Parts: sequence; C-alpha cells; structure tokens
Amino acid sequence: MAVPEYSCDAEGNFIVTDQVLSSFEEFGCILVRKLLGEREISSLKQTIENDLTLQEASYRRNDGEGGRSRTVIWDDPSDDITGAIARSYKVAGTFQKLLKDEVYHYHAKVIMKDAKTGGAHTWHQDYGYWYKNGCLFPDMGTVFIPIDDTDQGNGCLKVIPKSHKAGRIDHVRIGDQAGADKDRVSYLQQKLGLCHVEMNAGDALFFHSNILHRSDQNHSDRRRWAYLIAYNTRNNDPVIDHHHPKYKQLIMLPNSAISDCVNDAGSSKAPGNRKFFEGPTKDPSLPKIQG
Repeated sequence: MAVPEYSCDAEGNFIVTDQVLSSFEEFGCILVRKLLGEREISSLKQTIENDLTLQEASYRRNDGEGGRSRTVIWDDPSDDITGAIARSYKVAGTFQKLLKDEVYHYHAKVIMKDAKTGGAHTWHQDYGYWYKNGCLFPDMGTVFIPIDDTDQGNGCLKVIPKSHKAGRIDHVRIGDQAGADKDRVSYLQQKLGLCHVEMNAGDALFFHSNILHRSDQNHSDRRRWAYLIAYNTRNNDPVIDHHHPKYKQLIMLPNSAISDCVNDAGSSKAPGNRKFFEGPTKDPSLPKIQG
C-alpha cells in the first residue's frame, strides 16, 4: 500500500484540497514532494551542519538492537530557517487544515543517522509518547523533512498506512525508546501492509500521531539526517506540566519567509536561539523500567 503523494504548485505553495484532506483522514499520512525548494533545503542543511551548539546538544539513543542514533530536541521555534519552516503556511498551515484546529509548535528535532552506525527507531506511535505528557487526545501530528535523500539502504521511514484508526497501542520501553506492542504491530501489518517511504531531501511526510512508523539501522555509506516538527492543537492543551510546552499561539509566516532566511551564499541569515531538551534519561514520556 502506497502513501498518497502530492506536489506544490509552481510558486512552491501547497494547498490542502478536499482530496488531500480525505487522503489524510483515510491513510493517516500524506507525502508532499519538493515542499522545500533547492535553495531552502540547502540552507536548512547548512544551518544544521554549521550549528555547533546544536551538534553539542545532541545525545545518542540506544535502539535496543545494538545501534544508536543521535537526536537533538527543542521546544520553541528558532529565529533561523528552522523556525521559518516551522511557522510557514505550507507546513504549520497545512497541519492546521489537516487536524481541523489551531495548531501550535509542540517541539522540533533533528534525528541524525550517521553512515554505518545510525540506529533504528522501533515501531511506535508518536502519541505513544505524548499520551504520557498529558495530551488527552491524539489530535497531533509530525512533519518529517529529510535533509539527505532517504531510501531503504540508509534507513528510510516505514509506515503502516491507516494504522491510526486502530487507536493508541500500548508501548513499552525498548532501549531509550518507547516501542509499540510487537504482536499488535504484527497483526496490523498483516492486515494493512506497510510502505517504505523513500524521499528526496526537501520532500515532506505529514503524519497523524497514531500512525505506526519505524526506521531501520543505517548500514550504508550515506548518512540519513532529518528535521522533524511536531504540532499539537489548541483544544488538546496538555493537562499536566511536562518538558514540552502547553498551548502558545503560533504566529504563522508566509512561505516567502523561508526564502527570506537564505542569504546569497545559500545559508541561513539568522543564528539559532534554541533551548535544548537534555536527553532520554530525563524524558517522562518513556515507560519506566521495572525492577
């Protein structure tokens, strides 16, 4: 089963039509090709590569399969191109229409699967984490934007389309991750199939918080880095305090604001101003290890 695919218009804008909305509601995810143009994705790539503070704040996560990936997470959108993308109409505005409610920036992160050493991310639902954060409903979602081309060779995303209709599945701790019940995942995969979501840098996968997804270890000679932005809805404001924010109005920006961040050399004009999350040992979203 394939994920529904769409494209931006000639000006680089993306419109959520009735067909797009129907696809998202049916499959729980949509793939938008070339959401970011060549200069935009090049600037995003350079910004992340050159941000030494971001690199130093990254931490390694054990995948429970003998591998590790690096992750860095922050809550508030930054002043650089990462923040412009997160606040843009073609990203935040798209999710607002898909989720049918005002959205706010829940958090953003970069997942770094380096060549030959990048660990897997076990089968999970994002709501498997966020349920523990006091979010009462799964009215949330994530956009996955690869910084590098991603395919089966370097550990692309795998999703089970329509699995969001199964509701929240029990999660247990696997390494430094929360993994969905393996038997339930197996049954759903047999019934619904799975899709390897191969993407080029600048494409974007929008997916519902209850979609089951995973990625394999990267045994290739190519790295696989990706920028992810998570959104929550205003009416799903968390009922407890935790490490991710409660509702804060998101001031959306025109899509042109992304290009405005790119200087003549192709990199981001503004520096980042992020307050980073400290790592998995302090993550209350993870199931506790018994004993």
